[in-house]
Amino acid sequence: QVQLVESGGGLVQPGGSLRLSCAASGSIVSINAMGWYRQAPDKQRELVATITSGGYTNYEDSVKGRFTISRDNAKKTVYLQMNSLKPEDTAVYYCNAEITRPFSRYRENAWGKGTLVTVST
Repeated sequence: QVQLVESGGGLVQPGGSLRLSCAASGSIVSINAMGWYRQAPDKQRELVATITSGGYTNYEDSVKGRFTISRDNAKKTVYLQMNSLKPEDTAVYYCNAEITRPFSRYRENAWGKGTLVTVST
């Protein structure tokens, strides 16, 4: 089965940087869009950034100019470079991918377990 594993979370001071990674593995024929979502305590999960298989990106307004999403298709990995971090960026960050599995023409959604990012002094 498909697995998404995030890494790179941790504690960082305001203004600092962090780089998240998410590697996909398992029964995967192809991956279309990939993205990062986040969920802060007592808040709904929100989309942070997405990237298509061709490299087209989209960002939530509050992270534009600070975060950069990228991917390595050969490694089936998506990254999120986070700069100028703010306390309000504190959340569990989840990786998401639209995948096509063997013998299926449909795209399915896969999620990682999440990695915690804490921005605090």
